[in-house]
Amino acid sequence: MSVRAPHIVQYQGSKRLLAPQILKHMPRKFSRLLEPFSGMAAITIAAAKENRAEQYHVNDINEPIVRILQTAIDSPSALIGKYAKIWSEQFSHRDGHVGHFYSIRSRFNDGEQTAENMLYLLARCVKGAVRYGKNGNFNQSPDKRRHGASPKNIAKNIAAISAMLKGKAVFSALDYREIIGAAKAGDLVYMDPPYQGVSDSKGSSRYLSGLRFDKFCQAIETLNGKNVDYMISYDGECGGKKYGKSLPKELNCAKFLLNAGISAQATLLGKKTTTMESLYVSKSIAGAAEKFCPPGMKPAPLGN
Repeated sequence: MSVRAPHIVQYQGSKRLLAPQILKHMPRKFSRLLEPFSGMAAITIAAAKENRAEQYHVNDINEPIVRILQTAIDSPSALIGKYAKIWSEQFSHRDGHVGHFYSIRSRFNDGEQTAENMLYLLARCVKGAVRYGKNGNFNQSPDKRRHGASPKNIAKNIAAISAMLKGKAVFSALDYREIIGAAKAGDLVYMDPPYQGVSDSKGSSRYLSGLRFDKFCQAIETLNGKNVDYMISYDGECGGKKYGKSLPKELNCAKFLLNAGISAQATLLGKKTTTMESLYVSKSIAGAAEKFCPPGMKPAPLGN
């Protein structure tokens, strides 16, 4: 069994746990991996660990998140030093560690959107879940039961990630369509957009920016027209209930269902149900994806 790829900090919605299943459907070698909705770049890190691509493009509309990744990869020691200072201050803050979190959050919302401030907020907030209010301010609360990942633990992971990606990655905070527009044959685009039902064209309190279904489908058509390979984590199902609208058949890609494990929410309700997440794969690599698909996990119908 391969060792799980390192991660900088917990991040809700991260595909780190699903990465081994996703990589089974991914070509063994390609020139460049582009992640237009990178989050904390779990798939980029997992692919780099296996040396799948020569270059990587990490993009997310949330610029402070990208700033964490870029600083961690290009200047790991500097990031750890600054994070350690902030993390240590919580133990001597006059209002305690919770008050310290709110003071950093206020500084962040007042314009100090540095990599170290974002990293601390992410390490300390509830479930590692990034949330923004209608005014654009970070509004997630602290997890009062813990103090966040220690600098020592984060340093070890950052060092490993930097070693894999330094000199091979470029970073941006652009609209995903700009990244798709720059993709070319030989690239692989992996997309993990915000879940349907929690974002729309006007944005929401959960995400910095929304995503329109029709515009997203047009972007996929652009990739098809340029013969660019892609993989998309999009909708899913749990306990027989489907979440989100499937991508249309007209996009001509294959849909696989990945086992995301037992639903934590269902467990709280006394039920034991498995969450399945969809992975859409472009036609040109769908044959290889089906070849490596585990028994009983063949492509699911599209457009349902």
